[in-house]
Amino acid sequence: MKKLLLFGIVAMLTFTFTNLHAQLIKTSLTIIVRDDTGNTVNNVSVKLFENEEDYKKEVNPVAEGLTDDKGVVRFKALKSIAYYVLARKDDLDNSGGGELIGKLEDQKFNKVTIVIQ
Repeated sequence: MKKLLLFGIVAMLTFTFTNLHAQLIKTSLTIIVRDDTGNTVNNVSVKLFENEEDYKKEVNPVAEGLTDDKGVVRFKALKSIAYYVLARKDDLDNSGGGELIGKLEDQKFNKVTIVIQ
């Protein structure tokens, strides 16, 4: 009887923590922006788009932000899809490569590096 009770408690706790994890961890994306020499770049405007048409027209970004002093920008509570990324500072951007990032892993902290030239 004690084994059955213990099993029930363990099963209930496992379900509770799994459900709690799903509620606490939102799909997020950290982008590190570097220049062509590998140095991180601050104050880069970074925009995420859900489709290529919006990306090409530069309309309807689903998220946008500026990189910090370490060249990092973070986006939280995103859909688990692939995104088009536009990173731009002055005359530097990521056009010609690195515009599309793969599908984000659901309820994970995703991370990519973008190079601007």
